[in-house]
Amino acid sequence: MSEQQNAANKEKLVSDLKVVIADTEELLRATTGVAGEKVGELRERLVIRLRDAKERVIDMEHAVIDKTKAAARATDDFVHDEPWKAVGVAAALGLALGVLIGRR
Repeated sequence: MSEQQNAANKEKLVSDLKVVIADTEELLRATTGVAGEKVGELRERLVIRLRDAKERVIDMEHAVIDKTKAAARATDDFVHDEPWKAVGVAAALGLALGVLIGRR
């Protein structure tokens, strides 16, 4: 379960970073006509950092995808190797969810 939470957290982080990158790109477009030495320097630094952030987000996204695929493969292998254990685990989870839902 910790692996799944970790993957979900990474997916959320990637999503949040994509939003920040999009907002930064919009800010850069909005300040295109603004003159001034400091603004120009800031824009250059932002462009460089934005490019680096995009590369890191892509790397993180690939890592999340790879880990998700590995988890899916491991689950598939387990179900094929131990079908009765998989049925038992699914039944136990179903029972637990039924008990929790029944209480409400």
